[in-house]
Amino acid sequence: MDAGKAIFETVGKLRQRRTAPLVLELDLTEGLTEGPPADPLAALLSMRKTRLADVLSGLKRARQDPRVKALVVKIGGQPLGLAMVQELRQAVIHFRASGKLTVAFAESFGEFGGGTVPYYLATAFERVYLQPSGDVGLTGVALEQRFLKGALTKLGVGFEAGQRHEYKTAVNTFTQDHMTEPHRESMGRIVESVTETMIAGIADGRRLDPGKVRELIDQGPFTAAEAKEAGLVDRLAYRDEVYDELKGSAGGDAHLQYVSRYARASAVRKLPHPMADAVALVHGAGMIKSGRSGRSPLGGGGAMGSDTISAALRAARRDEHVKAVVFRVDSPGGSYVASDTVWREVVLTRKVKPVIVSMGDLAASGGYFVSMAADVIMAQPGTLTGSIGVYGGKPVFSELLDKLGINSELVAEGVNAGMFSTSRSFSPEQWERINAWLDRIYDDFVGKVADSRDLTRERAHELARGRVWTGADAHANGLVDELGGLEDALALARKRAGLGDEAPVRTFPRLNPLERLRGPESSEDKSAALARVRLDSWGPLARLSAELGLPAAGPLILPEWYTIR
Repeated sequence: MDAGKAIFETVGKLRQRRTAPLVLELDLTEGLTEGPPADPLAALLSMRKTRLADVLSGLKRARQDPRVKALVVKIGGQPLGLAMVQELRQAVIHFRASGKLTVAFAESFGEFGGGTVPYYLATAFERVYLQPSGDVGLTGVALEQRFLKGALTKLGVGFEAGQRHEYKTAVNTFTQDHMTEPHRESMGRIVESVTETMIAGIADGRRLDPGKVRELIDQGPFTAAEAKEAGLVDRLAYRDEVYDELKGSAGGDAHLQYVSRYARASAVRKLPHPMADAVALVHGAGMIKSGRSGRSPLGGGGAMGSDTISAALRAARRDEHVKAVVFRVDSPGGSYVASDTVWREVVLTRKVKPVIVSMGDLAASGGYFVSMAADVIMAQPGTLTGSIGVYGGKPVFSELLDKLGINSELVAEGVNAGMFSTSRSFSPEQWERINAWLDRIYDDFVGKVADSRDLTRERAHELARGRVWTGADAHANGLVDELGGLEDALALARKRAGLGDEAPVRTFPRLNPLERLRGPESSEDKSAALARVRLDSWGPLARLSAELGLPAAGPLILPEWYTIR
């Protein structure tokens, strides 16, 4: 009897759970991943992380689900990039417009640190709750760069580099001891543009005058009590108080469920027919390199491999059931040759079916190169893009080696065989070759921008010169077609392909377990798009090696210090 009673109660609870009101929950303390794992190591590292695409699709589906009554999001911990925050804000605003309650809760918006970006996210919600011991670090936007020329000079390290043109400032940290005027102008406009966007969003969300928001930014950071008095938050409460109030609003028997789990469960219930017409989604994230995507087990982040992305685009192009392609790009750039390889596949795919690029936090330098040939480019206002330029060079350690008592001798056949040795400077003739190389890359880049974006070469050069733009400014200048996120890009792809609003999205490459195990038959096989664990020798120093002009990187790269979080 006891066993039967237990089974009966369990079945009853499951039935109640399936019919009870739902409160969707999103915990951002561990951050979000941009796309599906690209390799086995990425899959392991992101095992418990929520995917942005799951959150966006889950919230979109929940708008029409009468069971879903509310959304609560815990903000804090791992910082999110500005463009990703804008994707989430847009999704929350659409969810809120369906008449459902939205609540943002934070233990603190910055604890002895800046909290402007996470607070900006919170202002998309109907109610903003803050733990009484927390703070609101609404302090504005700042980009800081350190210059190492003085320290390198003391060490006896020189740096020889060329760049195209004055706004391509990636090597300035090694060649300058202060910001040049173009450098300051570019970074100043980025800060100004981002601040304008965030002030507008905060003012709209909190029903404050934009001028008042700017005043509050200059007065921050705020204690919890001060933030409540200024109208920046609605209530000071602990988590249990927030959730008790939320469940009461949704219904006493409301059931909590993570947005990602809700999205996956909904997707399983509505599995499309495998032969149904669909939109392909190809993710390209990380520094762009030749070969296959992946990451080093030593760290240093993931890489967008040209072989992997090219194979994925080819597979989507040849699949007769794929009617359009969305290429999601989140990359600071990297290798010119690898970027050009991907660009070519975008061009070929566009001849067969529509290609829409959706830019993430970064799609700059090489990241813009792989994007520019699409039919439509979409970016968030806070996306960093452009940086159409090139640099190259090397550090010279001859003086340092001399100080250390190290002698370096070179035996070579060929006048320029040792030109990239870091123990000696470039000769005048070698500098001519470097400059010819930089001119060729820049001319090719600008020419392809002009052709892809329907600009004159003069206008393309004016917008290029290595300058980094926010998505908002890139849109105003014609480098980006529309402002929006991944869901907007998918909707536009469906429309361009003549598909219905609910047409399925398939991530490419789509491989069954057998295909993953057996490996590719040739470079034309879709399983050639599989990523791998990269055994890059630089590991966690990969970005430093990039900025030093060492071979592991490439000449089309945006420095880390531009990231706004």
